[in-house]
Amino acid sequence: MKEVPEYQDAPGNLGLLPDLCATLENATAPSVRRQRLLLHYPAMLSGFATPEGTARYCSRFPELRQAGHFRRQGSVPGAGELWISSIGLGTYLGEPTAEADAAYTQAVRLALASGVNLLDTAINYRHQRSERNIGAAVREMVSAGELQRDEVVVCTKAGYLSFDNEVPPNPGAYFRTEFVDSGILSPADLAGGMHCMSPGYLSDQLERSRRNLGLETIDVFYVHNPETQLGEVPRERFGHRLREAFAMLEEAVNAGKIRYYGVATWNGFRVPPVARDAMSLADTVEIARQVGGDQHHFRFVQLPFSLGMPEAFAYRNQIWTKENLSLLEAASRAGVMVVGSATLSQGQLTRNLPQFIEKHLGAGSDGANAIQFARSTPGLAVALVGMGRPEHVRENLKVASRPPAPPEQWSKLFERE
Repeated sequence: MKEVPEYQDAPGNLGLLPDLCATLENATAPSVRRQRLLLHYPAMLSGFATPEGTARYCSRFPELRQAGHFRRQGSVPGAGELWISSIGLGTYLGEPTAEADAAYTQAVRLALASGVNLLDTAINYRHQRSERNIGAAVREMVSAGELQRDEVVVCTKAGYLSFDNEVPPNPGAYFRTEFVDSGILSPADLAGGMHCMSPGYLSDQLERSRRNLGLETIDVFYVHNPETQLGEVPRERFGHRLREAFAMLEEAVNAGKIRYYGVATWNGFRVPPVARDAMSLADTVEIARQVGGDQHHFRFVQLPFSLGMPEAFAYRNQIWTKENLSLLEAASRAGVMVVGSATLSQGQLTRNLPQFIEKHLGAGSDGANAIQFARSTPGLAVALVGMGRPEHVRENLKVASRPPAPPEQWSKLFERE
């Protein structure tokens, strides 16, 4: 079978499946939603992360709490009351194999037992396996009395077309049967042949994610890389699509299926305002306000942030009340929590860093310095680190016992020596 690339977060890897667009465009079967047998899914855990639960969690790690590993973002309504670890566990990388499943489940369990209480995934990561690995780990720990549901923040994303467990022999036929013939989406809703954020599609993906994770309520649900749509549709239509997506997500909050929602981006908030795929945080928040009122639940933004991609801090590409601000500054004004992804740039920042970084951060290794840089950033709530094996957790959490770098020390990294 010809190898098919998995949909990625990074631009340049958004590989279009062979002939997928043509296959979907030619789909003419009636829109009848197929019934699915769900007997193999375990009962879902009730509850969600709470201020009391997350405070209870961090109280079990007094040394980490004393070091400033747990913090709250007081400027964010609701979500800002949660105590969240400065390092979150990411689940993007890895092969879709049983061996990787077992390693991920062990890594998640170890992370939760070691002071990490934010878990990040997406339905398309490893063909839904990453969600299921997180669900298995959380369920096992709750059943064993080692964790309570209200102590952990679970985040996922939807937007890309997703396989189920593995790449099927005929990907185009799979998507046609699974999503088009069933009436979940129309080919007209697709961008690039692989991205969709229509309400019907997001609703379907949310239900699948809830089952995969085994959770009645997902704490944070992101629209995944919405700026992908700007490559094909005019900005006005993009705004309309985002508005419809947000309206559906506000309904999901009211139904108790999610607590908060947001956008997980790659380029959107890092590029110049004139770029085709640029996104305005002010405009995005205004759309949320239009559909959800002043008490809307759009409270999270995710974007890459690292030593190699510091734009969220260094680049004033956002306009907020006629003032040019960085994304982090604008998010603070907007009451939105910022989560940084790609902290290690898929391992590229674990080696050969300039010596002055160790001089200013002093974390002892290139990887630890890269994590310390991100988790010390003023205004950044969480630095996500991909950890697919227990040894990754043990290595990457060593820095959690160190206080974040003081702002005056951290800012020296942006000064010329």
